[in-house]
Amino acid sequence: MVANGLAFAGDDVHVWCPSGEQQSAGSSQQPANSDQHSAISRTPVVHGELGCFTGSDLRKVDRALNQFPAPRRLLVQWVPHGYGYRAMNLHFCLWLWQRARGGDRVELMVHEPFLCFGEGSWKQAGVAAVHRLMIMILLRAASRVWVSIPTWEKHLRPYALGRELEFNWLPVPSNIPVVNNPKAVREIRARYTRDDGALVGHFGTCDRNITDLLLKTVPLLLENGRPQTMLLVGRGSELMRAALIQKEPALAARVYATGGLATPELSLHLSACDVMLQPYIDGVSSRRGSTMVALAHGVPVVTTSGRLTEPFWIESAAVALTPVENLSGLVEATKALLPDVETKTQMSAASRILYAERFDVSHVVARLREPASQ
Repeated sequence: MVANGLAFAGDDVHVWCPSGEQQSAGSSQQPANSDQHSAISRTPVVHGELGCFTGSDLRKVDRALNQFPAPRRLLVQWVPHGYGYRAMNLHFCLWLWQRARGGDRVELMVHEPFLCFGEGSWKQAGVAAVHRLMIMILLRAASRVWVSIPTWEKHLRPYALGRELEFNWLPVPSNIPVVNNPKAVREIRARYTRDDGALVGHFGTCDRNITDLLLKTVPLLLENGRPQTMLLVGRGSELMRAALIQKEPALAARVYATGGLATPELSLHLSACDVMLQPYIDGVSSRRGSTMVALAHGVPVVTTSGRLTEPFWIESAAVALTPVENLSGLVEATKALLPDVETKTQMSAASRILYAERFDVSHVVARLREPASQ
C-alpha cells in the first residue's frame, strides 16, 4: 500500500525482498533510468534478489542497486527478527552502513527496535545485546529514522551515540481495505451467532502474550450462558481456539476460528463483529495493525492501556480502555458495551474519524515525501 501510494504520487519505487515474493522477473530487471521504464506508468517494481539475506545475496543486490542512478533512497522496514540469522544478521546492518558510506540515503522505519533485557532466558539476553549492536550500526548509517510509536525514540536515541538524527513518528496504517457488502456481512453473522446474540471478534496472529490474555478473559466473557459468541480471526486463530477449548471444554460451541482469510473475506468478517476485543500486554499503540484494521472498519474496540499506549487513545473516544493489569475490568467493559447501541454507534463514528485523520496510508505517503530537515 505504501509502495503503491508513493508510486501514484509520482515516485519511482522498487521493493526489494526475498525471492518468494518476486512478482515479475522481467519487469524487476528494468533500471529506473531506462527508456522502457520511463515510457510506462509508474508502478512499484518487485525485486526478489534479497534471498535469505546472506553475504552472496547482498552482493547480488549491490550489483542490481548500482544500475540505478544515485542518490538512491533506501527505506528499510526494521524489525530485528526480519532478516534471518536467528534475528542476529549483523552482516545486513553492516551492508546498509556501507551503502550509506557509498552515497545512498538510508532511512530506517522502526517497527520494533530490539528485545528487552530481563524478560527471558540468558540466550534471549544475548540476542538482546546483539540487537543493540545492530541498532547502533543502523543509526550510524541512517540519515532519518521513522518510528511506529513515539516511545521508540526514547529507546533508540542513546544508541545514536551522540549523533544528531531526525526522528519522526509514522504510525502503521491498516492493510485491509474495507469491503462494503451488507448482505455478505449478514450471512457471516448468521453463520456464527444464534438468537440474535452478539458477536465479539479478535483479530491477530495470537502470539504468546496475547494468547495468555485471551485465555484469561474469553471464559469470563462467555460465562453463565451469555448469548454472545467469540470469533477469532486470522492466522493462528485455530490454535488459539484449541487452547481455549482445552481450558474450557464447555466453550466449544461458542468459540469459532477462521484461520487465514483472503483480504476481502477478512474485511467482511471484521464488519460482522459487534465489538473487537484486542488486549495487548504493553497496551494499545499506533504500531498495532490489528487495532488499525478495526478502526478503519468502524468496529468498536475494547483494549488495554499500558506502558506503550499514547495519550491520544484516551482523548479520542474511539476505543474503550482498561489497564492491562485489570483484566476483569476489560471483560466488564466488553459486557457493558455489547447491548449499548448508542455508545457503539458513537464509537464507530469516532473510530473512522480517528483513523482518517491520523492513520490512513495517505498520511504515511505524505510524510515519507516530505524533505528531510537536514
